[in-house]
Amino acid sequence: MPGLKEVRTRIASVKSTQQITNAMKMVAASKFRKAQTAIIKLRPYATKLREILQNLSTSIENSEENIFAQQRKPEKVLLVVITSNRGLCGAFNTNIIKTTVGLLQQDYADQFNNGNLRLLTIGSRATEFFRKRKYPVLESYDSLLDHLKFDAVAPLAEKLMKSFASKEFDRIALVYNQFKNAAVQRLVVEQYLPVALPTASVTAAVKTGTDYIFEPGKETIVRELIPKTLRIQLFKALLDSFASEQGARMTAMQKATDNAQDLLRELNITYNKARQNSITNALIEIVSGAEALK
Repeated sequence: MPGLKEVRTRIASVKSTQQITNAMKMVAASKFRKAQTAIIKLRPYATKLREILQNLSTSIENSEENIFAQQRKPEKVLLVVITSNRGLCGAFNTNIIKTTVGLLQQDYADQFNNGNLRLLTIGSRATEFFRKRKYPVLESYDSLLDHLKFDAVAPLAEKLMKSFASKEFDRIALVYNQFKNAAVQRLVVEQYLPVALPTASVTAAVKTGTDYIFEPGKETIVRELIPKTLRIQLFKALLDSFASEQGARMTAMQKATDNAQDLLRELNITYNKARQNSITNALIEIVSGAEALK
């Protein structure tokens, strides 16, 4: 059985850790509420805007004006990997990294082996992992997560659109955690460019619906709408990831705090047993000494 001093030291250490994890949980909860409000407000607008864009793109699929919807053979691929800048958020970052490595080994194995695949990382966890292991990281934008604002994200979206339009890449995909609730995040691999066309059932429903008149014209609307929609889609993905990160961290720190409480309970029992054992030994020594004097 460990000594009293050793047990007291462990109890003090666990209490200190518990205070830290509880404080981190409170900070994450505060950030989570703000991030949750932001993504909930943006998501309906972004979803509807993307739906309108897809329906318009279907009607002018073969138009030269609709360059961002041109379906090309994905010989050159760019994966935008979104993680966090900090850890202590459970399996949040690990799941993203494992999924990305799986894409390199399966879905995009040919492009990866031929040197036609690049990674663009957002979040220091992904940047450190892939750069350390010599993966083809094109660029990193870790600072975007420090002050997540639309004005800071828009230039990156413009750069991605330009690289697709110039045929530097044939496909650009986003890998990130989509926010569902505080305890659940859904890992998503989303095609960013070219603009994904709606499914056959959705297309049929549109064709049988109301025939709208577009002014000044479908091509003009699409030309103006696509860049705006793509900027919002990238910003939404980052907001989703940020809200998921805070929810994952809040949940992880809550579990850590509860585990520390359970450990403290066990250590207190051990301490009481060790203390009782010490008292019993002291009494035996006193009694033995008294008997020896007789």
